[in-house]
Amino acid sequence: MPLSRIPLRSAAAAARTLLLGRRFSVTGDSRPQKLERIAGELLDLSPLEMYDYSILFRLKLGLDRFGPAAGASPAVAAAGQSADGAPSAAAAAEKTAFDIKLERFDAAAKIKVIKEVRTFTDLGLKEAKEMVEKAPVVLKKGVTKEEAESIIAKLNEIGAVAVLE
Repeated sequence: MPLSRIPLRSAAAAARTLLLGRRFSVTGDSRPQKLERIAGELLDLSPLEMYDYSILFRLKLGLDRFGPAAGASPAVAAAGQSADGAPSAAAAAEKTAFDIKLERFDAAAKIKVIKEVRTFTDLGLKEAKEMVEKAPVVLKKGVTKEEAESIIAKLNEIGAVAVLE
């Protein structure tokens, strides 16, 4: 039975059995104490620590250079992130649809903000007023970067604080 099919607690015991039955390049008593200590510490790790160690070990060996290693968990493979965060930065650069979020606005500019919100949404006066009063709120979703930047610039000119998400 492969080790992956053995429950984690008994996997440590199975690993000990396999290790004791194998022949090493250095025999018995002359086996370095350092290797014994490292093996003992690895077998005492919790499942979460074991997972973290496996990731660190692969990174140290350089196996994560071209994407997740073959044995990576589906969550790691789906996330597509490495320790340095480079793939996540690439995913952010590839983003094409953005959201416009109204953070806050000046009380004196409330009417202007409502009018401006109505110009780039299909909302009526009442709906636009309710949306603006709920700030911080996402005003529009899935717009291009150029369109979003122009809308944010207009909102900032009239006294609102809007951000691109």
